[in-house]
Amino acid sequence: MKYKTNRRHALKTIVASSVMTSLSAQGRAADSPNEKLNLAFIGVGGRGEANLKELHSQNIVAFVDVDEERGGKSFESYPSVQRFKDYRKMLDEVGSRLDGVVISTPDHTHFHPAYAAMQMGLHVYLEKPLAHNVWETRMLTNYAAKHRLATQLGCQRHAIPNMAHVVELIAAGAIGKVSQVYCWKSGNRGMPEMPTDRPPIPKTVDYDLWVGPVKNARPYHPSICPYGWRFWWQFGSGETGNWGCHILDISYWALGLGHADRVQASGPPVDAERSPKAMHCEFHFPTSNQGGPIKMHWDHGDPGTQLEDVTGISGLNLKGMNTCFIGEKGSLLAGFDKHQLLPEDQFKEYTVPAHTIPKSPGFHQEWVHACKGNAPATCNFDYSGPLSETVLLGNVAYRTGDFMWNHQELSTGENTKAQALIREEYRTGWDI
Repeated sequence: MKYKTNRRHALKTIVASSVMTSLSAQGRAADSPNEKLNLAFIGVGGRGEANLKELHSQNIVAFVDVDEERGGKSFESYPSVQRFKDYRKMLDEVGSRLDGVVISTPDHTHFHPAYAAMQMGLHVYLEKPLAHNVWETRMLTNYAAKHRLATQLGCQRHAIPNMAHVVELIAAGAIGKVSQVYCWKSGNRGMPEMPTDRPPIPKTVDYDLWVGPVKNARPYHPSICPYGWRFWWQFGSGETGNWGCHILDISYWALGLGHADRVQASGPPVDAERSPKAMHCEFHFPTSNQGGPIKMHWDHGDPGTQLEDVTGISGLNLKGMNTCFIGEKGSLLAGFDKHQLLPEDQFKEYTVPAHTIPKSPGFHQEWVHACKGNAPATCNFDYSGPLSETVLLGNVAYRTGDFMWNHQELSTGENTKAQALIREEYRTGWDI
């Protein structure tokens, strides 16, 4: 992965190799592995503020936020950083000076700034899920790979040492070949109250820019903007989109998963506008590193007696856990920070395998290193693209019914309602 400089010019003049060689020779001092990256942050409140803290050692060039109040702390902390409301204006004015962008906006505004930045040759750190629909996700994944851009999806828990230890146990065959994995997020967030009033848009919010590409968007309401958007299909992807990338990450990594070929889902009655308080999904993966297919279960809500039935163990303590691998020789219960081999008596004398996965230098630092031409970050889009697609497909199945999935053609087969959600229409002026 080549650390690129003067990208905007280079991408517009991709001709003979002699010209490209000349452009590469014009490299800035940032080609040095010790030089700071020039970064713009699109969305600087909430997760954006957290990402800024992790990357504050880099050269902060520009901030973009449509909400002056939500971005206020970041603005106050960096008074000399140039501020914008519209990412398009920012890219026009300072894009040629940038090395990368960090995007921490609501789901429905992930794709457009990321795609625009990558077209300028900029590296991208992007919050999860990768985009608002599968087509957008695949577009970003393919573009980053084709143009060798450094990317990282915001699954920051991937860098927790316990995650690697779980992967090492599966690889060592601690529980034998795995055939099923259960994943869940407890809680019942979703189905927010339907607004009945029409409060005025605050002067500190540019709601038109906040809506971005969404066609026929709901009017402003404080229960939706700045945060409640997550549980409205127009803007978010529910609790499955919120937590799915974090939790399914353990299984994806440990089992070497890619694309499912069948998706099933069930839950409470579907609401056309709002995400549910609970749902159950099943993803069928034809291949894995276990030498056979894998069935992955996802529950937004308590997995109930399912785990007791498949493990044969009653009274399981699931506090801090979110994943259970079912193998030929036993089960492995895991969370972000801890894990447990089951049945306990069977594994009392088990010798834990030596650690083989290098410790992360820090999740955000992985991306910084990748931007400078080092190894790809662990949650680069090649890895996290299929993961994000799976999460989004779970929502599609819940909303429209089960379907066979052809990942090469992005086809839901005979389920035409599902197909309509794979790629959404944009409002005028936002077409790609």
